Amino acid sequence: MKEFEPVIVAFFCNWCTYTAADLAGTSRLSYPSNIKIIRMMCTGMVDPKYVIKAFLEGADAVLVSGCRPGDCHYINGNFKARRRMKLLKEILRPFGIEEERLRLTWIGASDGHKFAETICEMTAQVKKLGPIETKKTLVI
Repeated sequence: MKEFEPVIVAFFCNWCTYTAADLAGTSRLSYPSNIKIIRMMCTGMVDPKYVIKAFLEGADAVLVSGCRPGDCHYINGNFKARRRMKLLKEILRPFGIEEERLRLTWIGASDGHKFAETICEMTAQVKKLGPIETKKTLVI
């Protein structure tokens, strides 16, 4: 039987986490290829419906990552993202989507190593959780 490989959809801030991903690549750091990156100008632009759509279309987990609080290029975008993700976790729980499947992190532009570690850690965590149950029960 083939080992489960999760699909992780990631919404990254253009200024910090996306740059850290680029740094990880140019530094030749290895991390799983399970991640599908969507570049956003700011995590504050990540609408909860984008996250829900990712889950509905087959994502096993969603990662939202951007600038550290206080370092946002758009002043308070990461604070908006933090509030939205907290509420979204509460909304997703009754639908059988575990809290661990949605993660919000702060990864600065110079944190290529932290980026690679985060992707490795999240992939391992989602592998332990297994395939998302909603893939079997949700009808679009």
